[in-house]
Amino acid sequence: MAQKNNSQRRSHRTRSRIRQRAGDRPRLSVHRTGKHIYAQIIDDKAGKTLAAASSLDKDLRSQLKTGASVDAAGQVGKTVAERAVAQGVKEVVFDRGSFRYHGRVKALADAAREGGLSF
Repeated sequence: MAQKNNSQRRSHRTRSRIRQRAGDRPRLSVHRTGKHIYAQIIDDKAGKTLAAASSLDKDLRSQLKTGASVDAAGQVGKTVAERAVAQGVKEVVFDRGSFRYHGRVKALADAAREGGLSF
């Protein structure tokens, strides 16, 4: 069996706790890299992505100076919230993965709440 590094362990621990508490709500999964940030709303029971947004989207790229800023994370959060509400999703659980809840991850979460998502 392959060994897991610390971020994989942290991510697995976070996701297992989220699945225990989620009930039938989809999860808002966040991934960030050095250059971009990504968000997806995933229905784990059906195994489908309901809505997604990233700093690589064409409409966001033209507005943003860089995809690795707090402003970019805020725009991605608003966009994913708008797309989710259009699909009829209003309540989600927040999955930060292995990332700490500060900076860009926190900005995305706050913007998603402002956009109409509840978590």
